[in-house]
Amino acid sequence: MKRALMCAGVLIAAAFSLSAQQNPPASPPETATGTVGGKTVTITYNSPRVKGREGHVFTKDGLIKTARGSQYPIWRAGANAATTLKTEGDLTIGDIAVPAGTYTLFVDITDPDNWTLIVNKKTGEWGLAYDASQDLGRTKMTMSKPPTMVEDLVWTIEGGKITLAWENHAASVSVSAK
Repeated sequence: MKRALMCAGVLIAAAFSLSAQQNPPASPPETATGTVGGKTVTITYNSPRVKGREGHVFTKDGLIKTARGSQYPIWRAGANAATTLKTEGDLTIGDIAVPAGTYTLFVDITDPDNWTLIVNKKTGEWGLAYDASQDLGRTKMTMSKPPTMVEDLVWTIEGGKITLAWENHAASVSVSAK
């Protein structure tokens, strides 16, 4: 009897494990990679979905403000672990001098239509932890409205710009090699 119960337990655990592997995460990990001045720049983030909440993500009473543990209006610019920027070479992002290395990216969305990118020296952050004393710098982003609603949050590095797009917002900032 004991052996039968153990076998049943193993089978149930295996079934749950297989089921979990078949369901994609709600905010899957993503990577944006580009070359700036011949050096690789990578942004690692988790990509949340709008999931029917269009028009209710960036509002003052929206999804980001009401997220559990939120430090609104500072946003991790993704989900789960804070968004990470890694650069092999020295960069200028907007008006911030960014030495080669790894950083955490946050976005100040105090005004949902005028964002500020924050490059923070503290890394390994999970969730909404943010320490302003570790800011390397802040720079205004250029706002635009995507031609269609952006369901999956996406970062891109191309054409001398770093861009973040989600829902009905797109924000970009210039990037160049120092």
